[in-house]
Amino acid sequence: MESKNVPHVAELLRDAPKNWGRWGPDDEVGSLNYLTQAEVLRGVAAVRSGKTFTLQIQMGHPKGDPVWPGRAQARRLNVMDKGHYLCGKGPVFPGEGEYADDMMIMYLQGSTQYDALGHVWYGDQLWNGFDARSTIGGLDKASVLPIAERGVVGRGVLIDMARHRGKDVLDPGETFTHQDLLQAAETQGVRIEKHDILIIRTGWIGSFYHRDQTEFYQNFIEPGLTYSPELVEWFHKMEIPNLVTDTIANEVTMDPVSGVALPLHNALMRNLGVTLTEIAQLDPLAADCAEDGQWSFLYTAAPLKVVNGSGAPVNPVVIK
Repeated sequence: MESKNVPHVAELLRDAPKNWGRWGPDDEVGSLNYLTQAEVLRGVAAVRSGKTFTLQIQMGHPKGDPVWPGRAQARRLNVMDKGHYLCGKGPVFPGEGEYADDMMIMYLQGSTQYDALGHVWYGDQLWNGFDARSTIGGLDKASVLPIAERGVVGRGVLIDMARHRGKDVLDPGETFTHQDLLQAAETQGVRIEKHDILIIRTGWIGSFYHRDQTEFYQNFIEPGLTYSPELVEWFHKMEIPNLVTDTIANEVTMDPVSGVALPLHNALMRNLGVTLTEIAQLDPLAADCAEDGQWSFLYTAAPLKVVNGSGAPVNPVVIK
């Protein structure tokens, strides 16, 4: 679709629902407010065996890390190790103990991560109507910090779209809707309930580690949810607090109908306050769920407390 025919995202979402003001004019965590103490206990009630799974990808992997095109890979650098002592440059402490030290240079959204609600916007307004100028020099409003301070705990449900369609990984640009999610849930024998933390596996991130990187990024377009007013209304009605996927952007990169890039970032995150968690590694969890038939569990996560950050790395923990 030629760019001249692509509508402005404000036009596309002109009649879309908003949760602005629902939790007061100063709210910065949006739909995470649905995760009350009762919802935490509902998540705890889903625990059956005590099995645990962590959902973060490895940082600084030898093959590289899957990141949005244009973002640099994470780089881990040794700043102190045995080599310094071998060449006589290591610091000497009383007792002559030695140590290693290192640092990492990375995008805050260069690993499994939470988006801040102020990460994207249109019309010069962020989530809850905050002025987009509040992002200059760092997010003064709707940064990742309030999410990190609060933490995320509730009942999670995994929908395995790749397995539902008989694939290891969905194709580039392959789309699905909320109706597809409901059909997959029925096949899996699980019910998506109000206030569930919705976790969707496509196989995309897992495939990164056994594919050529040039091929992975060529004509880059991920599989994922695709925009429709009905899908947005479903998220609104179900009061979904958090969407977690094993893709870099949580939705198909370009909406195949309108041509708008990443419209759900604005429809769900900016307008409804749905927190987005991206680049999750879901393959081991999905394999276990398929084996034991348990697709719901306790989901817990707390991104790093980055002041004014537009996002932050996270290592979610699932307890089945």
